[in-house]
Amino acid sequence: MSKFDEKVALYKKFMDDRDIRSNTDLLTAVTKGLGPSIYKNDAETVSGSDSKELETVKKNFLMKKLGLDDSPALDKAIDEVMERIGRSERNKYRAVVYYMLVKKFDKESVYGM
Repeated sequence: MSKFDEKVALYKKFMDDRDIRSNTDLLTAVTKGLGPSIYKNDAETVSGSDSKELETVKKNFLMKKLGLDDSPALDKAIDEVMERIGRSERNKYRAVVYYMLVKKFDKESVYGM
């Protein structure tokens, strides 16, 4: 199994353990879109308590990648994802957070799904 496949399996298990339904093909596509950042401990996760980082998720992912317009709905969605994963969860994997946001906004088409 390649390192990439190991990461996808890790994220899938993380989601399964929290009873978060997932589509492996979409999870793989989202993970691939993150490039080499998945292999760096700091970049692989999202800090749910760092407002600067959450703003980056909003601007760079939701607005640039998914093409959404800035609105309070974006902040609300990020907050809901953080809550669903668990605020006390130390490892909020970026691939999982992004996957959940893609599903929330029905933007699977960005990943050819």
